[in-house]
Amino acid sequence: MKQLTRSAFILALSLASAPLLAAGLADGDAAAGQGKAAVCAACHGADGNAPAAMYPKLAGQGAPYLEKQLHDFKSGKRQDAIMQGMAAPLSDTDIEDLAAWFASQTTTTGQADPKLVKQGEAIFRGGIPAKGVAACSACHGPAGQGIISASFPKLAGQHAEYVEAQLKAFRASGRNDLGDDIIKRSNDRTGDAAGPMETLAARLSDEEIKQVASYIAGLSK
Repeated sequence: MKQLTRSAFILALSLASAPLLAAGLADGDAAAGQGKAAVCAACHGADGNAPAAMYPKLAGQGAPYLEKQLHDFKSGKRQDAIMQGMAAPLSDTDIEDLAAWFASQTTTTGQADPKLVKQGEAIFRGGIPAKGVAACSACHGPAGQGIISASFPKLAGQHAEYVEAQLKAFRASGRNDLGDDIIKRSNDRTGDAAGPMETLAARLSDEEIKQVASYIAGLSK
């Protein structure tokens, strides 16, 4: 019982300190970033909690991850017509300031579909061994808070629709039989070989993606 109590305390402490850690690893000026983020509000919300489920919540996300994504959009390593245009004029300082601002905010919690929770939790926490799918929690943490220093993103509370879209984009990467209008994402690569998210997503069915995305949306901030 004492061990369980201690574990619960450690988990609660880690959840409470996550936003501070995210902001603490930022290189930029959050106050400056707030002003620069005004143009981002239409899609991502004034505080980084996107009102539309097709756009990602940026609030509370690790600054190193946000910086990488903006640099990848700017270089074209990550494809998205809107974000490539938005990132193109940003300086390194702008990117650091924006990342610092969003990292300092608090993510709102979504709601999981009760019908998908059991299956989604099983995938998130245990993977699918029969298909060679590793547990999401291995890189994103048992509570979905991510590993900020390693630029593994926070997932907890993220819109299910957005998570679904990104998993399908990772799954589509490297395939040439899907047509040119299919969004593909491969910016988790460090070389020419498929990255870990591409490899994992390639083994997931549409239903499995929907299940784990829904579970992620309901994880506590």
